[in-house]
Amino acid sequence: MISKAIGRRDLTLSGILSNTLLAISALFFIFPFYWIITGAFKVQTVAVAYPPQWIPLEPTFQNFIDLFKNPVMRWTFNSFFVAAGEMVGVCIVASMAGYVLAKKSFPGRQAIFILFVSAMALPKQVILVPLFTMLADFGWINSYQGLILPAIGWPFGVFLMKQFAQTIPSELMEAAKIDGCTEIRMFYKIILPLLKPAIGALAIFTFVGGWNDYFSQLIITRSTSMMTLPLGVATLQGEYTTPYGVLMAGAAIASLPMIAIFILFQKAFTQGITMGAVKG
Repeated sequence: MISKAIGRRDLTLSGILSNTLLAISALFFIFPFYWIITGAFKVQTVAVAYPPQWIPLEPTFQNFIDLFKNPVMRWTFNSFFVAAGEMVGVCIVASMAGYVLAKKSFPGRQAIFILFVSAMALPKQVILVPLFTMLADFGWINSYQGLILPAIGWPFGVFLMKQFAQTIPSELMEAAKIDGCTEIRMFYKIILPLLKPAIGALAIFTFVGGWNDYFSQLIITRSTSMMTLPLGVATLQGEYTTPYGVLMAGAAIASLPMIAIFILFQKAFTQGITMGAVKG
């Protein structure tokens, strides 16, 4: 009895300590968002004041008024269009490629998969020059094609779908073939519905990545009308002065869709993280 009581006491202390550390970590990561939200309602003098004013005593909406004097709605549309286009394209291509690499036998299959995994280690900056040259040759600079199409062959998407497709029983495909099902019909009627959990997770990852892809969008876009929301907000910084309140307002608007998506689909985020660990 005494040992059981001690065990319960240790478990309780461990739980309290873990919850305390989690709470501190949560506050640490939430603080930047809190600073952005409060900064969006501060005037310039208060935003740069030291010591800082943690809670705006005289909140103002002037920063949002100044922000919407710019084509913010156009920038927001561009961000949604580019992120949604990347999401749809990646899910279609990755689901097909992942299924083929997982369930079809052909020469060089393993080498192709190794190539995809190796490409995941390459940062985008490494392929920037040849990518920009190729887009320029196609005439896709400052266009939606140039912003969307290069992201469709995302190696992580193929890797994720391949790992999940390996868990699908091969007997299902064999039974479909016996019943006279064609390859295309089998993929759309049998394989694709079974891949829905992985596709959902990949869709969220892709949308978030496309929304936050500041670097590639900065290189490819040229005109103000083609800018995405992160790019447009960054241009509000002046040469001699920085309107911190306006920038905070833009950052708050740009972050809200991502926060909403994460809250609504956090289960899919967790599934996407664990799917990559599935062994074939």
